[in-house]
This record gives sequence, structure tokens and C-alpha cells, in this order.
Amino acid sequence: MLVKGSNYLETLSQAKIVVFDKTGTLTQGVFEVNAIHHNEMDERKLVEYAALAESASSHPISKSLQKAYGMEIDRSRVTDIQELSGNGVIATVDGHQVAVGNDKLMNRLGVQSIPCHSVGTIIHMAIDGKYAGHIVISDIVKPHSKEAIQALKSAGVRKTVMLTGDAQKVADSVASALGLDEVYSELLPADKVEKVEELIQIKSEKEKLAFVGDGINDAPVLRRADIGIAMGAMGSDAAIEAADVVLMDDDPMQISKAIKISRKCLGIVYQNIVFAIGIKLICLVLVALGLASMWLAVFADVGVMIIAVLNAIRALFVKNL
Repeated sequence: MLVKGSNYLETLSQAKIVVFDKTGTLTQGVFEVNAIHHNEMDERKLVEYAALAESASSHPISKSLQKAYGMEIDRSRVTDIQELSGNGVIATVDGHQVAVGNDKLMNRLGVQSIPCHSVGTIIHMAIDGKYAGHIVISDIVKPHSKEAIQALKSAGVRKTVMLTGDAQKVADSVASALGLDEVYSELLPADKVEKVEELIQIKSEKEKLAFVGDGINDAPVLRRADIGIAMGAMGSDAAIEAADVVLMDDDPMQISKAIKISRKCLGIVYQNIVFAIGIKLICLVLVALGLASMWLAVFADVGVMIIAVLNAIRALFVKNL
């Protein structure tokens, strides 16, 4: 864990609300194509068009489509790529206009999409303005995500929230499996900032809100939260730069550990402050009464410093947190 300053350590110790982005934070961000529905053309051809249209994107879903295609991407076949944030991609592939995205993109193009009852991320496709079917892609929940949520509640976190751009069905399924208190789905990057703003406004002044994310779209939310926590191993450079705390191994269990460490460190700091001031006040009283010696003055200065340092060493022992 990398904490970028002592002030962030203090803020982290007061975290009572933890807000998560879903993909890459609570889930592995490793998407796989599971099914293709309502397609008139060959499945392989549909995946090929999707992979080519998404070839310029580094989003995990785009990578899963390219992986499902399984062949080298010929970028010369793709022109006029338009990436619409929170909607999808429109590109010209082999002279055909290919739209790949969610139902919002289909509505934007005036194409009637067909709903899917499968749980997963649904990628709708339209070719030359006609609906061509949809691809079902699913993500995998990280092994320790559920335990991480339970550990946060044990650490005194009052509310856990998940924000995601995924469909409500997918978001509700993940939230139910992990035991999250609240979930908000089908959000654009700007919507996530607004939702965090709302949560900040309704919390008490003493409570702090922490946001956990990993993607480039999470950078504005990481900046806006009282404390931003980024997943360092898979996280984007923008998210790591914007965050106040970086988890180097992407394990969500480290979040509760970071909060416990911060509280332990702050507890030791307060102990040292109270101890040092208390001893010096006692010595001042004894001096005023003529009962203090030189050795007592030395203890009040050097002795208190040594005891404070020895007490601070306890912050190194965090194995049982």
C-alpha cells in the first residue's frame, strides 16, 4: 500500500462510506464471450466485425472481443472510428457502418435492440443501420471481494456502495453476491461523479467517503472523494496519479487493512501527544513547587522522546490487523 501523505492517512482512518467501481475493482476485469443471440449472420463473422470496430479501444470488453476473434487485427479494414463514452463504438469496417455498444447506442442510432435475459454485459450490434444481434460477455468476481466487504463492515465502515456502467441486472447480481448495501447501475463517468457528490452531501461532517477505482474514467471520482484509492497493478496511470492511496496488488482485502493501519497509526500519534504533554505539565507543576530535579527535566525531554519513539514502533506490527 502506498499512502501519498500523512493527511491522507488521517482521512482514511475516518472513512465510514466506501464506494467501489465494479470492473477491475470488485471483479477481475477479465471478460469472456459466453453467447451470441438473435444474429442473422454467422457468429464468427459477427465477432469479427465487433473485434475490428473495437480494435482501437483498450477497454477490457474490447479486449475480450478481440480475444474471441482470435486472429490478428487488420487495422487497414477499419476507418472512421468514433468512440462514444458510456455508449460504445461506431466504425466503418470493410465499407459497412458497424455500431457496437449498449442499448443507449442503439437508441441513439434509432435501431430497435432486442433485450437479453442472460446475466452479463450485453453488447448490441448494428450493421448499416440494421440490428445484427447481441453478444453476451461476463466478468469474474475477484476471489476475496466478498470477504473484503465483510472485513470493511467489521472495521466500522457504515455503508458500502457500488457504481457501474453495466446493466441493472448485472449490477444487482454482483451486489447481491457480495453483500453490498447500495448499487447504482448504467452510469456514465460523469454520472459517477454526480452520485459521489450526492453521497458526500448526505453524510455527516465527521464521516469520510472513500472511492475505490482503477480505470481512466475513475480519475475524476478519485479526485472528488474525500479519499481516493486506486488499484495499482491493473489500474491506469491516470487513476494512480489521481488517487491518494494506491494498492499495489489489486487485492480488495487490502482496503480494510489500510483503514485499520491508519486508525492504529493515528491512535499511536494521539497516545504520544497526550503522554508527552501530560509528563511536561506534571514536570512544570513540580518545578513550580520546587520539587523537580535536573534528572526529572532530562526525563521530561529526552526520556519522553525515547518512550514516544518506542511506542511508535508498534505501528510496524500489522500482521494481525
